[in-house]
Amino acid sequence: MDPLFLFVFAGLFSPGPNVIMLTASGARFGFVRTLPHVFGVAMGVGIIAGLTGLGIGAILASYPALEMTLKVVAAAWIIWMGVTLWRSSAAGQRDAGDQPWGTLKAALFQWVNPKIWAVAVAAASGFPGGLSPMGEALRLGATFSTLNLGVCLFWSFAGSLLSLLLTTPRAWTIFARTMAVGLLASALMVFL
Repeated sequence: MDPLFLFVFAGLFSPGPNVIMLTASGARFGFVRTLPHVFGVAMGVGIIAGLTGLGIGAILASYPALEMTLKVVAAAWIIWMGVTLWRSSAAGQRDAGDQPWGTLKAALFQWVNPKIWAVAVAAASGFPGGLSPMGEALRLGATFSTLNLGVCLFWSFAGSLLSLLLTTPRAWTIFARTMAVGLLASALMVFL
């Protein structure tokens, strides 16, 4: 087995903004309603990984101001998600406009998701396949998208199973606030 697969799987499966948001979405909206979010994450992660195969990670590393801007935007977005989750109500008490993320929003979030950039850049530099830049881009993009689809399906399904335990507003509040704290911690980790 290619060691790239194990590295990417471990990097994507471990807790981070996507894992937290998908678990919370699965618990709040159910597995099926979370699927557009799942597909958006898998697609966005694949695109980011593919771009690192083309060398965009090296470009970001060469421009510290651009990298810092990306970090600030990422932290702000993650904090906003954490505050929104902190304030959320139980699944049965959702506001009329409350809905899970769609495919496009989930895919676009990957552009400022520092964990994805870090794993993708590390994979591109640590596990080269000896291919042309386009070949590397396709290899990394396909590996990340495929493995991440499985990871995202797992976490959103796990969240939907958690909903069986979150039967009271108090239980939901404890869960949502725990997930929100996880997001806020990941926002701080952006700068480490």
